[in-house]
Amino acid sequence: MTLVLALGLTLSLNAQAQDSALQINLRKILAERLPALAKIDEISKTPLAGIFEIRINSSDIYYTDAEGNYLIQGSLIDLKQKRNLTEERIEKLSAIDFDSLPLKNAFTQVRGNGKRKLAIFADPNCGYCKRFEKDLAKIENVTIYHVLFPILGEDSQVKAKNIWCAKDKAKTWNDWMLNGITPPTLKCDALAVDSNVEFGKKNRITGTPTLFFADSTRVPGAIEAKQIEKLFSAIK
Repeated sequence: MTLVLALGLTLSLNAQAQDSALQINLRKILAERLPALAKIDEISKTPLAGIFEIRINSSDIYYTDAEGNYLIQGSLIDLKQKRNLTEERIEKLSAIDFDSLPLKNAFTQVRGNGKRKLAIFADPNCGYCKRFEKDLAKIENVTIYHVLFPILGEDSQVKAKNIWCAKDKAKTWNDWMLNGITPPTLKCDALAVDSNVEFGKKNRITGTPTLFFADSTRVPGAIEAKQIEKLFSAIK
């Protein structure tokens, strides 16, 4: 038994050494052949034999062969399980702890017992955001953190800051998003809105709406109420 364990440990260490040497070699080859490629954060195996994942810029994914002869850009899809492995990987890499979100720069709406939590980065001029708000109105027992995220132009900035400066932010938001009532022109310290935009840039939030659930699940784009409920039910 001792001999078997020792042999197993030796094989494991040898495999680790080979993987380490392969990664070092790949980094060297890719740096020589693609000097414009950003610094590689990580090289890891994929389920596809001989193909390796190359991660740069925190969450940009490429693939290469063991000799670094080819660079593949696109999605790796498991056809048997019908899973987009690249998309799943990027979602995992771009996950943000819910408590790390700029919740102090958000206004809230509480419905029912408010136990479930959802943060939404939205632009007041985003048509998809307005459509999403109609589905969101069907969700109960939730605390919604609205993070004003004006990225669609100057008018978005103006509207977002007027909403932030309103006495009743939630009502002003709903009046505009659901009923088309333009937010009144108001003045106040609206640096929170600018901070939200900076946070988004640092954390690769590039579109609206972008949703964050309490388990750090990130969902880019508008989804229907039944999909929201499904994601809530998946949270342990």
